[in-house]
Amino acid sequence: MGDPALSRRGFLAASAAAGLSMTALSACGGDSDGGSSGTTTIEWWNISTTQPTKDVWAALAKQFEARNPKVKVKIVQLENDAYKSKMTALTASGKLPDIFHTWGGGVLKQQVDAGLVEDLTEKTKGWGDSLLSVAREPYLIDEKAYGIPFDIGMIGFWYNKALFKQAGVSAPPTTWSGFLDAVRKLKAAGITPLALAGKEKWPGMYYWAYLAMRTAGVDALGKAGNDKDFTGDGFVKAGQHLQDLVDLQPFQKGFLGAAYSSPTGQAAAVGNGKAAMELMGQWAPVVEADAGKGLGANLGFFPFPAVDGGKGVITEVFGGGGGHALRKDAPQAAVDFLKFFASVATDTELVKKTGVLPVVPAAESAITDPNIKAVQAQLKAATGFQLYLDQAYAPALGQEVNDSVAALIAGSKSPQQVTESITKVAKEEQ
Repeated sequence: MGDPALSRRGFLAASAAAGLSMTALSACGGDSDGGSSGTTTIEWWNISTTQPTKDVWAALAKQFEARNPKVKVKIVQLENDAYKSKMTALTASGKLPDIFHTWGGGVLKQQVDAGLVEDLTEKTKGWGDSLLSVAREPYLIDEKAYGIPFDIGMIGFWYNKALFKQAGVSAPPTTWSGFLDAVRKLKAAGITPLALAGKEKWPGMYYWAYLAMRTAGVDALGKAGNDKDFTGDGFVKAGQHLQDLVDLQPFQKGFLGAAYSSPTGQAAAVGNGKAAMELMGQWAPVVEADAGKGLGANLGFFPFPAVDGGKGVITEVFGGGGGHALRKDAPQAAVDFLKFFASVATDTELVKKTGVLPVVPAAESAITDPNIKAVQAQLKAATGFQLYLDQAYAPALGQEVNDSVAALIAGSKSPQQVTESITKVAKEEQ
């Protein structure tokens, strides 16, 4: 979806904005294989900065090194937004890390079109193609595999059952009008309904994306990307529905300056019982417990509600997963690491210790958390799936979606202006 052709000038501008010099960029990739000691060092960039995932992944790297004495894994871990900025700059430089986190979609396609990513189709045959098909889909480009998933999931509402009960909300809402009613009841009870990381923008995009799916239908997002036109009535209505929510002032105090995973951010507000809900992915319980205290048995999950009169349905889900890709001509040790990471033993460990949804079918039995089971059940019953918009589209377009929706939430853009701004950038990406 979207046009992958973003100019090199645009990449270089992003590089400058990210504060990365070309000297620093050229240190990444290309020098990892070999050495006088006979040891191969592979550089692994990921976004697992919160616990327990950070330590679990570091321990897995040590396990791999123990099994492969002549291989060293150098881990670079960056927060989500910083990672996206630096990877944009690295793409401009033409040098990517040996192993790097990817969400697939338009961003990966752009890197593939630039000749920077290794084709893994043959290298992973026999084990890569046995992973869950829905998890593999975002990394398939022209029927070739350019990434290997380690996670799959969806965005939905995580809520505090005790706060719902206190406010007299008897059950999770299934319609948008019902959701707004629940927000009103929570506010009337003196409870902050929603936590939002307004500083980081991408969490706010989830609301508009889901509302667009519910009003215009899931296929409309793909068509709009291809046609470079987001001005349709369904997209304007999505913004109007979001405006209705914003007008209720549902978010925590200072949300426009709040980060996602910091001690005073979105996840902590929910994890510490300071807000009743957050719209977030399947990783939410882990981050809530890391940034805050966590809710334990009081935490529940429900899918994004349907919109009355909309073309979409509640069984169409928005989300994606995490995967790894390799730079072009990465050493064999990098391929071996991907195979190790996608093994039954590793996936089972990830499911048990970090709460991810399994991509290896044999690891499914390791799921014990009822909320993670609920997410998996929603995914299995899904009648449509939409990848994160800031990954489904080319980087500049995805960023404009995030920026314009953030402006709507902050009160500086109207629903109509959001669609016009997104369309303008889409048309510029020729």
